[in-house]
Amino acid sequence: MTTPHARLIHDEDGLNSGVWPVLAELLVTPVESFFHRSHAPIPRIDPASWRLEIDGLVERPQSFSLDDLVRAFPVRNVVATLVCAGLRRDELLSVGALPGELPWGPEAASTGDWTGIALRAVLEAAGVRDEARHVEFTGLDQVERNGRVFGFGASIDVEKALADEVILATALNGAPLPAEHGFPLRAVVPGWIGARSVKWLGRITLRADPSPNYFQSAAYRVQREADPSRPRDVSAGIPLRGVPVNAVILHPTQNEVVPAGRLELRGWAMGSEGRPVAAVEVSSDDGHEWIPARISIEGPEWTWSMWEASVDLPPGHNTLVVRATDVAGATQPSTVEATWNVKGYCNNAWHRVAVRAE
Repeated sequence: MTTPHARLIHDEDGLNSGVWPVLAELLVTPVESFFHRSHAPIPRIDPASWRLEIDGLVERPQSFSLDDLVRAFPVRNVVATLVCAGLRRDELLSVGALPGELPWGPEAASTGDWTGIALRAVLEAAGVRDEARHVEFTGLDQVERNGRVFGFGASIDVEKALADEVILATALNGAPLPAEHGFPLRAVVPGWIGARSVKWLGRITLRADPSPNYFQSAAYRVQREADPSRPRDVSAGIPLRGVPVNAVILHPTQNEVVPAGRLELRGWAMGSEGRPVAAVEVSSDDGHEWIPARISIEGPEWTWSMWEASVDLPPGHNTLVVRATDVAGATQPSTVEATWNVKGYCNNAWHRVAVRAE
């Protein structure tokens, strides 16, 4: 039995959704199958009047139109997998409640072929001052939190901002950015959680300290224990940066009925901060015995790779498991208890899929 691909919607407004199962035969995700993540309605932006402002700790503040950017800087391209910080959050619900958080499954990751300009080139045009340590991105959407309305924002350190792989994207998979993916311009920060790749970019600010934006200072932080007086507050947590090593089973899917005997497993794996994987292993008995998987599509740095493996299933209930190790030696924890945190971010426990063989 083959599970059809369907878009799973996680909010009433349809702003947060993903197609499941992910297409295991493609390295680059078609635009129509990309996951969508937004904290507010998609802004309507006139590209003719849009400007990108560069300010803060720079020698020469800048204001660029879209045409200015395209004419002034060489085109850059990067293939990168974007991973939502909430990936596989639904598995953490077996450990404890996560009030107010979207119940993402493994659908919240997609790989794009991004085209744009190097962030470094834009920053060099503005002149980065010596005291600048962080690069803040602010979007043009209008998010409401705690009685305030503001643009979604984030910051990355200057060293990452100046790296070759970080771009300001104007196109996805060879076509202009769709509105839901940040038209006319978005940051793409390969290897870091998707929340740092800010969409609908309107301002870049060089700072001595991290962004005070709510989504940098009070959300997207890992905090292991809740504050009883403010159970959803994670401002005391560690801010999220790089994605952890992870692996996912795409086929078969959870609770699927499959034929007993030989079964082909397929999935994806990606190393920490977008590194290549060194090994992928699968188990058909809940992690007691393991066999190596084969890499079917090897992705470049900053992307997932696709894997496949064959197992023999006896009739009855079976638990399939996958785990990966990356080239830096990073591995995955065996249980979701080891990854649970107040907001349910960055679950990279071994991925388990229960099936019934007949």
